[in-house]
Amino acid sequence: MAKTIALLTDFGVEDVYVGVMKGVMQKICPDAAFIDITHAIPAQDVQGGAFALRDSYHYFPEGTVFLVVVDPGVGSTRRPVVVKAGDYGFIAPDNGVLSYVLADFEAYHAAELAHHAYQLPAMSSTFHGRDVFAPGAAHLANGVALADFGPLIEDLLTLPLPLLMLQPGQVVGEVIRIDHFGNIITSIGRLLWQDEQNLLLSPMSSEMEAITIVAMSAVVEVGELRLKGIQHAYHEVPVGDLLVQVDSVGQLEIAVNQGNAAKRLNVKVGDHISVKLG
Repeated sequence: MAKTIALLTDFGVEDVYVGVMKGVMQKICPDAAFIDITHAIPAQDVQGGAFALRDSYHYFPEGTVFLVVVDPGVGSTRRPVVVKAGDYGFIAPDNGVLSYVLADFEAYHAAELAHHAYQLPAMSSTFHGRDVFAPGAAHLANGVALADFGPLIEDLLTLPLPLLMLQPGQVVGEVIRIDHFGNIITSIGRLLWQDEQNLLLSPMSSEMEAITIVAMSAVVEVGELRLKGIQHAYHEVPVGDLLVQVDSVGQLEIAVNQGNAAKRLNVKVGDHISVKLG
C-alpha cells in the first residue's frame, strides 16, 4: 500500500525545489504517494502556512506524513522537528507553523530531527527542505520511530492565536487570509449553522465561550463598510454584490458573487472586522 506524503510549502511551482524534494523522498521511500496541498503560501508567511495546514489535514487518510516547509529561519538555530499526533506525522521547522494543527489534538509527541542518518550527507544552509525535511518525511513514512530521529522535546514554538474577542454587543476579529478569488477570510470562527437562521460560534481559544449568532440580524463592519446579514452561499445575492458568508472550513468570509472583495474594499491581512450582534 502506498504511503501518503502531503506537501505544503511557500516554494511556488516555477523553480525546481518541490520536484527535487519529491525525488529525494522517492529514493528513500519508493512506494510513497505524493499529494501537493499547496505551494502557494505567501513567501515566509508562517501563520498563513499554519492556517492552511489546520484547514486541510483532517481530509487525509490515517498514516499521512505532512511535509511542511515555510521556513524563513533556514540555516539558523531553529530546530527541524518530527511530530506524531493522532494518526498523523508532521515534519516541519520549529517556528510555529504546526501551532494550529496541534491544537486540535489532546496530545502529541515531538523530537528534534537531529540524527544525521536521516538527513542527506551534504548539507546546504539554504535548502533544508531538500537536505533535512524531505529525508525526514520519507524515513518517517518508512516507519522510523520518533525517538530515533533525535532527542524528544516538549517546548515547540507556538504562534499567538489571531484576534478574536467577545465584547458587549459584538464579536471582534481580524482578516487572516485573502484567497485566490479575493475572498476575505477572517478569524471569526469556527461557525456552524444550527438551523436556517442561527450560527454557533465555537472559538479556537478555550478562554472564549461559544455563542449563538442570529445570522440575518448580524451587521458586519470592516473599515467603513457595513453589511447586514450572513448568507449561506454566493447565489443568495446578485452577481457583483458583496455578501458575508461562512466559508468551507467555518470561518466568516466577506466575498463578492463572481468578483474580488479584497480588491474592491482594499482590505489586507490584519485589518480588524466586527460583527454587531442583533
